[in-house]
Parts: sequence; structure tokens; C-alpha cells
Amino acid sequence: MASKSVVNEAHEIRLAIDLVNLGARLQLLESETSLSRERLLKIYKELKGVSPPKGMLPFSTEWFITWQPNIHSSLFMNIHKYLHDHADVSGIEAVVKAYRLYLEQTPLQAGDEPVLSLTRAWTLVRFFDAKILKFTKCNKCGGQFVAHTLDLHDDYACGLCHVPSRAGKTKRARELDSIAMVA
Repeated sequence: MASKSVVNEAHEIRLAIDLVNLGARLQLLESETSLSRERLLKIYKELKGVSPPKGMLPFSTEWFITWQPNIHSSLFMNIHKYLHDHADVSGIEAVVKAYRLYLEQTPLQAGDEPVLSLTRAWTLVRFFDAKILKFTKCNKCGGQFVAHTLDLHDDYACGLCHVPSRAGKTKRARELDSIAMVA
């Protein structure tokens, strides 16, 4: 019987705490730590005060390709790639560090959620590792954006250079416009 390392267990608990505080789902915690499900549930409940959400993780690549999510996904993946290539960071550590940097670059209003959740960011990295998604260069600005591997990208224009006509027409934007008109 192999002896358990207290230091390794402490590292795993610290990682689980960091992941929960960043919004990780239970499936992500189970995949990236060696802690038992019961232990992870206790950590989650202690930090959040509620049970973790149930249900499946996001599994479709289509979400990452739509206009606003693509911009946020591309920002995150470029940060992740830079950390991987230049800071010698990999695995879940790279995901956590890249996600924290992503959050710094996308300030939120009080009560708002980030466009890209940690769980989606982790899933995105897995899609890149599986070569389902890749970077494609915009032919106008030269930026690297998330795209399907098998799509044709000869004349690719990103969502920033070719903004869709309905961009920014969210329910929240309409509410803010109506408040501004009244004031």
C-alpha cells in the first residue's frame, strides 16, 4: 500500500479551492484532481454554501464560434498559448493562470457573469488538444481566432473586423438604452 503524501493532498485541496472560486463545475474538479467526489462536494459546499450545479458540461464547439463567445474564447486561447509557449506552464495550471488573466482583461459590471466560464475555457483547451478547434488568422487585422479545424478559412474575417448586424442587441443593452433615454 502506497503511503499518502500530506503535501500532495494539500496541493490538490488548494487546486480544488482555486477552481471552485473561479467557478469550476464538479466534473472539472473530478477530472483535474485526485480527491474523492465526497471531498470535492464538501469543499464546494463549504466555499459556495450550496450544492454544485447538476447536469452535463458544455460539449458543443458551436458556442465558441458565435460572435461574442468567439472573441472571448480567442482572447483566452491566445493568453493560454502564450503562457504555454513562453512561460513553461501547462495543464490545469495554464488554464487557471490564463483564465485569471482573461478575467483581468474583461472587467465586469457588478452582478454580471463573464462571457467565458472557467468550465467552458477548460473545455475549449480540450477541444484544441483534440484538434477539433484551432486558430485561424483574420485576413484583415491579422489576429488569431478560434475556428473549426475542418472549415475553409481562406477569406476569414473575425467578429471584430466584420461585426454582425445584430451584435450588441442583447436584452441588457436594450434595458440600459431605455434607462439612459428616461434619464
